[in-house]
Amino acid sequence: MKAIVQRVAQASVTVGGEQISSIGRGLCVLLGISLEDTQRELEHMVRKILNLRVFEDESGKHWSKSVMDKQYEVLCVSQFTLQCILKGNKPDYHMAMPTEQAESFYNNFLEQLRKAYKPELIKDGKFGAYMQVHIQNDGPVTIELESPAATVDLKQLTKLEKQQQRKEKTRTKVPSESSRERNVPRNKDDPSASSGAEGDVSSEREP
Repeated sequence: MKAIVQRVAQASVTVGGEQISSIGRGLCVLLGISLEDTQRELEHMVRKILNLRVFEDESGKHWSKSVMDKQYEVLCVSQFTLQCILKGNKPDYHMAMPTEQAESFYNNFLEQLRKAYKPELIKDGKFGAYMQVHIQNDGPVTIELESPAATVDLKQLTKLEKQQQRKEKTRTKVPSESSRERNVPRNKDDPSASSGAEGDVSSEREP
């Protein structure tokens, strides 16, 4: 799971020319749900967003208070494009959770945010709709969050891919038995030596 968290002076969502949601000072969260996300990743992200210290305290000290400490609002917008993987210059979204599954997962995410904070201070856009998201970034301050499990999976996948590539290279470099036999010099007096078809190893190779 990935989230782009922005500290905002204000933010709003418009669908079809109509404003459907807005907040004052607080956080705007763009959330990308992965195919592999579970309740564990969801709970981790909820904790991180609500406890992220991007606001100043009463004395003006920066990076001291969270959105809950300040009793500010949170605007969440589902954004599957955060799960993009580039193939050349073309975005590929096969790592994003399918729409039907993602909608219930996203609604659960909102529910957990409201349970952990104040329901009236959690706002959202419209899942699956074409939205215009208006963000007045304050600072600017933009933080990228990623659930630990997703990071580990990607590293493991890369490691496995590299191991497989090394195995393939090793297979290519190790000569076959027939190749070794062909490279062994034969004495011209050896009766088994022959320049005929019976000595042509290539003719025995399977297609």
